[in-house]
Amino acid sequence: MDKIKMYDLIIIGGGPIGLACAIEAQRKNLNYIILEKGALTNSIFNYPLYMTFFSTAERLEIGGIPFNCLAPKPGRAEALEYYRNIHRYFDFNIRLFEKAEKIEKDSTGIFQVKTDKNHYSATNVVLATGFYDIPLYLNIPGENLPKVRHYYREAHEYAFGKVLVVGANNSSVDAALECYRKGAEVTMVIRKNEINERVKYWVRPDIENRINEGSVKVYFESNICEIRENEVDIVTPKGKITLENDFVLALTGYRPDLDFLQKIGIHLSDDERKVPKYNPDTMETNIHGLYLAGVVCGGMETHKWFIENSRVHAEMIVNHLTENIKK
Repeated sequence: MDKIKMYDLIIIGGGPIGLACAIEAQRKNLNYIILEKGALTNSIFNYPLYMTFFSTAERLEIGGIPFNCLAPKPGRAEALEYYRNIHRYFDFNIRLFEKAEKIEKDSTGIFQVKTDKNHYSATNVVLATGFYDIPLYLNIPGENLPKVRHYYREAHEYAFGKVLVVGANNSSVDAALECYRKGAEVTMVIRKNEINERVKYWVRPDIENRINEGSVKVYFESNICEIRENEVDIVTPKGKITLENDFVLALTGYRPDLDFLQKIGIHLSDDERKVPKYNPDTMETNIHGLYLAGVVCGGMETHKWFIENSRVHAEMIVNHLTENIKK
């Protein structure tokens, strides 16, 4: 255990952007610690095994360390290898599998951070907590059945079964194609009338061709309304139908832990976007010394920030808080 308990900076989240913040903190000779509730880059670890990034390797780089990849686009395994090597190189002060449970300022203006294992103090805190922890639930009968999955790892267990995939984003399309190619009978239920326009450009023609040829069935402008042990009910433009079913992959998206942000005292927008309040020039929230970095900045707009366009948050934050420390 690190003997230093008073830090210049506590970083909540050990994903790529949290690591980028730590790199900048090291370069400014700040005392810092990263608190990560799971494994290193936990969200990437929990991605589907054969997921391919939309971004090219150089856009996933942090700290100026090259990300060498033979393929045009890196996959999950290559990304995990890269970020492990980043940790080896910088030797971060990080606590893995330690969850931050409470953050508050004391009467002297110092942040007190309580985790499930320890207690820390700091003059500044960065929340780089991502968005992959809380699924967007369907809130329908039967959603709690064991056959319903909100996360997808690989296709093998679904082979030769009747699989219903809910959604039309990247994760849904990838799962539908992989399950189909492993022998599953795949049906997609899509709320809108087309595949999401943000689906990876090299994947979208594939799923559209499989739908057009009938290999993957699809119900557009439809919603799943009830799940039972061996069936699902779907509301379609032509009425309600019932399908035999073995598994439901409800890959309808994820959201940040907005309740946690509100408990800390961060203001959220009053609309459905729930965007946290922060200064876009410094990334500081309405709470002095408390910063946001990465996808959490978008609230429910989880498609707004990615690794490649939020890496800059790290330098912005550390430069600003360093100036405050000097004052």
